[in-house]
Parts: sequence; C-alpha cells; structure tokens
Amino acid sequence: MAKSVIITCAPTGGIHTPTMSPHLPITPSEIATAAIEAAEAGASIIHLHARDPETGKPDPRPETFMQFLPVIKQSTDAVINVSTGGGLGMTIEERIAGATAASAEMASMNMGSMNFGIFPMLQKYSNWQHEWEPAFLEMTKDFIFPNTFKSIEHVLKTLGDGHGTRFEFECYDLGHLYNLAWFVDNGLVKPPFFIQMVFGILGGVGADLDNLMHMHTIAERLFGDKYEWSVLAAGRHQMPFATQSAMLGGNLRVGLEDSLYIGPGELAKSNADQVRKIREIVENLGLSVATPTEARERLALKGGDRVAF
Repeated sequence: MAKSVIITCAPTGGIHTPTMSPHLPITPSEIATAAIEAAEAGASIIHLHARDPETGKPDPRPETFMQFLPVIKQSTDAVINVSTGGGLGMTIEERIAGATAASAEMASMNMGSMNFGIFPMLQKYSNWQHEWEPAFLEMTKDFIFPNTFKSIEHVLKTLGDGHGTRFEFECYDLGHLYNLAWFVDNGLVKPPFFIQMVFGILGGVGADLDNLMHMHTIAERLFGDKYEWSVLAAGRHQMPFATQSAMLGGNLRVGLEDSLYIGPGELAKSNADQVRKIREIVENLGLSVATPTEARERLALKGGDRVAF
C-alpha cells in the first residue's frame, strides 16, 4: 500500500516581504494563527521562521520565536519544525538560536552554499511598506548563502547531538544530495532522514520536471530505503511539483514562504487555503494524508513533549 503523504506547511519564511502580500503572517499572533489553521487543514509539519512584528523583517531572536511556539504547541499536535535558514545575511549562530533555545523536535538544514537570488522581485513592486525591503532584495545580487561542511557539522552536533533534534535536509541542487551522502557515510546523519528537494530558486536547480525526476533517481541510488523525501517549488510551480511528488510516492510542502498565490494571479488569503487545495488533490489521487503521529513515527522524531517550550 502507498504511504500516506506528509504535508509540511511553511507559513511565512524569510524571503517574501510585507509589501508583497497583505496575507503574509508577520506578528507572533498572525504566525501562530496561520500555523494552527494549516495544521487543522491537514499539515502534519509546520516549518517556522520568525519576523520582527514591527517591520516584518526576518528575526532570529529566540524571544520572538517564544511568542508563538508555545501557542502553536498548545493548540495542535503538529510537528513544529524551526528553521535554521533564518534570513539571508544572518550568521550561523543567529540562524540556529531559535531552534537551540526551543530544543526543537525538528529543524531545517540547508545542505550547501549557493547563490540565492531574490533580487528579480524588485521589478514587481514599487511602493514599499518598509525601507529594508528593497535593500534586502538588492543585496542578493552579490550574496552567497553560506552552508559549509564545517557549519553543517556544527548544526548537526549542536542540535542533533545536543538536543535530539532531527532535520529537514533542504537540497537546492544535485550536489546537495551528495553533500548529505557524505555526512551519512561518515556517521554524522543516521536514518531515517527527511530530504526536502527545493526547486525554482535562482541559484539552485530549476523547476523543470526532468530535474525532479533526476534528483529523485539519484536520491534513491544514494539512500535507498533509509529516507523520506519531499518536494517544494517556488512560485507558480508550487502546486504542480507538490502534486508530482505525491504521484511518485513522495511528500510535499506548501505555504506562503514558497508561494504567495493559490492560483494564477490570485493571492492566497491564508496558508490553510494552500493546504486544503493540495490535500484535496492528494485525496483525489486516492492517497491519504499523514497525521502528526504517522510523521513522527516515520521520521523517528523525539516527540513534542521533549521540547523546551
């Protein structure tokens, strides 16, 4: 029988800015509400970033995370996944501060350094709500998102060994799978592990179906039955790639971090709307959606009772 499909929802992220959508969650209250609604709609994992409640800028401070993490935990059984991607330009210590303070059950881990270009979005907007927004996008013309072997090992030891945190390994290109394989081969990552294949970011692998098929083939060759895999794609590719992943036996991620839209030219009014849409597609394919309990069992997570919030 086919496995149930694990739906991850990423409600806010650290890429889109407040000007781009009035529906992007910014304040702790908005992030908590978005996460809870997404879980109620069928997401078993919630991937979380924090934002400065005044400006909407990505915010690494643990005290900001702690304004919404307990609220989410008290209201849903979903797995709470704290990002270590943070915001572009943060140090690795800033990026892991929230997950470390929370002793998170799950955290993301980017598996390679890369150009990360979000500057093309400058062309789409003119009347910015905050001064930091255009400068933030512009700086990515000359920016490398650093995820070295040393920094990855640091995160694995700090969070994995130190807190029992397990990871959503984000792979933006083929080489990132091989980077992960090196850590697996050297005993620093133990199965089962969760790979999130990311498509459509300028600087990473493009959102072409052939790329998805090839990355899946290579992952199967490298990891066999030791892993779970999931797919996210940026912008208009979100739903087609999520659907394709489900059809291939994988899992998927949606949320306003990855796309602000629910359909062509139509802004998503909530993260839950995206979750409901992909859930309907998954169930129409004759597949079932995983519960948080199923996700925890398959990913060997420590449980929501062993976090620090």
